[in-house]
Amino acid sequence: MVFIMKKDRIIIHVDMDAFYAAVEQRDNPELQGKPVIVGGGPHGRGVVQTCSYEARKYGIHSAMSSSKANRLCPQAIFVPPRFDAYKEVTDQIRKIFHEYTDLVEPVSWDEAYLDVTENKKGIESSEMIARDILNQINEETGLTASAGVSFNKFLAKVGSDFHKPFGITIITREGASEFIDNLPIRKFIGVGKATEKRMKDLGIETGADLKRYSRDELKKHFGKSGSYFYSMAHGIDNREVHLFHSRKSIGKEKTLHEDLDDVEDIIEVLEHIAQRLTDRMKRYNIRGRTITLKVKYHNFRRISRSITCKSAVQDPVIIMSNIKRLIPKTKMGKRKVRLVGISISKLANQSDINYEQIVLPILNDE
Repeated sequence: MVFIMKKDRIIIHVDMDAFYAAVEQRDNPELQGKPVIVGGGPHGRGVVQTCSYEARKYGIHSAMSSSKANRLCPQAIFVPPRFDAYKEVTDQIRKIFHEYTDLVEPVSWDEAYLDVTENKKGIESSEMIARDILNQINEETGLTASAGVSFNKFLAKVGSDFHKPFGITIITREGASEFIDNLPIRKFIGVGKATEKRMKDLGIETGADLKRYSRDELKKHFGKSGSYFYSMAHGIDNREVHLFHSRKSIGKEKTLHEDLDDVEDIIEVLEHIAQRLTDRMKRYNIRGRTITLKVKYHNFRRISRSITCKSAVQDPVIIMSNIKRLIPKTKMGKRKVRLVGISISKLANQSDINYEQIVLPILNDE
């Protein structure tokens, strides 16, 4: 009897470097080399959508209030987002992806998974495929991207963030265990600041520390997320790269950098989420009637509250006005919150097709 070994998949996760800010610096040479923040201005209730690497040196990050970002870096240059320009680049890079494979799963405007196990150009080296893609993006758009190459989506995603900007990280099956063992726990997808603290309280600093806990022990400490953390610690991720995924809703969540109990601070984060969510809805030409507020408290208890509008909406102001009606139905302000999210369901496109027929790319927001 002859046994045929199953060939490992080759998955590349491509992530543009400081995408919005990089587009602004490309299109305005005066911004190059300077701390650029894309988002609302510092004198209102604006939120940082993204920032250049020069700004990140000051501790600025996405979802931070613009006023705080301005305090950290008074010389920062605030630029309002230009989504038409970003969409144009997104269309360019996706055309490049499809030159190498048809198995492309967009995650957001600036990142995607590619299954290049069988690539169109017949390139044998996975590193060469990734390098060719990054070089082509740079040549055609004037921007840089980074890539992670591995046999599953988790490791490819982690790898793309490992050597930014314009870097490639390759994680083979043989080297995966050592890579995970040395990976700081904060680098695991889904581990926000609060979860990191809980893990460190348990003595979990790296992937090697996480491996010492059984699945049941992790479920005891982290609920359903425990199984996920167990699988990631052992490099187990069987998800395939999907071209499209039928959905009845579209949403975005944000794990807060610290547990918050100030409602105004949380609303700032929700406004940022509402804007990003409606940007996606506009891209896919859809609206929705049911608006859902998702909240995860500091003790990991998760609740949701929903409201259904008379007509389908696609406006961040309308979405936020309904979210503010839902907030009093939660314990927000009385209990610390570690995660918030907004989702829209009962979807329809502009032609009012049945929402169950809408096809959207998978959106991994964490």
